[in-house]
Amino acid sequence: MAGLLVLLGGAGGIGGAVGAQARSGPEADVAYHGRVVLGGARLRILLIPENEGPAALANTTLRLRVSADLADRQELAGGCARAGLREVVCETGELPPHGRGRHIGLALRLKEPVAEVVVRVDTWWNGGAIDRNGANNEHVVLALDTGDTYAF
Repeated sequence: MAGLLVLLGGAGGIGGAVGAQARSGPEADVAYHGRVVLGGARLRILLIPENEGPAALANTTLRLRVSADLADRQELAGGCARAGLREVVCETGELPPHGRGRHIGLALRLKEPVAEVVVRVDTWWNGGAIDRNGANNEHVVLALDTGDTYAF
């Protein structure tokens, strides 16, 4: 079954280009691509952060928010931390201009099985970079409990 993808456009996350002060930072275009799979109470997410340039970024932080409560105990990938009942943040590592960051794989456990889950991905921190294209780093993905892969 083909995946359903819903995109949410908007300005860059915290640290995005807002006001005159942010205009002094490097210009970069952070983007995320990935896959989401929901099966039972397990939510698997693969994220690939990219920088479409022109400047390199030493590190950024992406945020994942899900519409269902996460189980109390999680084994998270390195560079990732729990940020709430339904939220995880992960550092991307260095993002070279026109290059990719490290692949981030998460196997999250939900508190209980759900029929569907909405996963929101966005930039939580970008080091003060100017990102004029927030549409490619803010995604909303609906995944059904079918075991199918939903790509974004």
